Amino acid sequence: MVSNLSQLGLSQLVQGMLAGHRLSLARLISKVENRDGDVSSVMEQIYPKTGKAEVWGITGPPGAGKSTLADVLTKHLRSLGKKVAVVAIDPSSPFSGGAILGDRIRMQQHASDPEVYIRSLGTRGKHGGLSHATKEVVLLLDAAGFDVILVETAGVGQTELDILRLAQTVIVVLVPESGDSIQVMKAGLMEIADIFAVNKSDRPEADKLVRELVTMVGMNPHDEHSWMMPVLKTEAQRDIGVKELADAVQQHQAYLTRSGQRDLKVREFLKNEVADILMERLVQTVHDAFKTPSGHQLLDSLAQRKTDPYKAADSLFET
Repeated sequence: MVSNLSQLGLSQLVQGMLAGHRLSLARLISKVENRDGDVSSVMEQIYPKTGKAEVWGITGPPGAGKSTLADVLTKHLRSLGKKVAVVAIDPSSPFSGGAILGDRIRMQQHASDPEVYIRSLGTRGKHGGLSHATKEVVLLLDAAGFDVILVETAGVGQTELDILRLAQTVIVVLVPESGDSIQVMKAGLMEIADIFAVNKSDRPEADKLVRELVTMVGMNPHDEHSWMMPVLKTEAQRDIGVKELADAVQQHQAYLTRSGQRDLKVREFLKNEVADILMERLVQTVHDAFKTPSGHQLLDSLAQRKTDPYKAADSLFET
């Protein structure tokens, strides 16, 4: 009976979200972020409604102005009549695992707009910059009817490879003082980027960085059918170059459809989503196994050096 009531409440939340109720959406996102036991049921109900939204990734080193750029891109997209969701990935609190919420504070000008939804999520220690929950939150926002979902990474660590698997178009934001082009290559950003935005381009050395990036892009193997990464100058604080950046994203979106790359990206995302689900279940199964009497015995054998971790893993795998 409790289970039926729980499912009834869950269905009401999903229906509320699909009808545009923000509170229902917020509660479902919290369930997903907290890895609630209902997550699989939520995904089952909303998945058929997904596949319509454009997902733009915004990544780059700390201090590059990613949040300000997301803010003015949101403003530009709203002027075009688009419904916009922003998922701002903040470094997780080491105590709660939750987000620090700095990005939501910076984007308060959109708080009263019913067609904009902003949510901060924690990385939860994920080195790639995105937790498994982030990908499922994007699916929720897609089902909720948002036209464009901006995913801004935390900028922690040098490689934000997870954003490549989630976003259809990845904007890498750099600033002139963020280092020379060698640092860009070291960070693996050439492999991640679809578009480069040199932000704060009124500063010295901006033109030098643009030239270096253009040269690096030109050195990449390409033909007439491949995407040539544009290198654009922006000043997010003064809303300069943002329209051109949004136009470049639309050109990339058109290229994805024309070239068949969109379908390949979707398939890669879904493959990784299934792998993430299996890994999450495997980790939980291992934790549960160590709580059983046989698990305690296995741990004792490990502690007493009577067996080794590989044999212990084999034993758990077999059971």
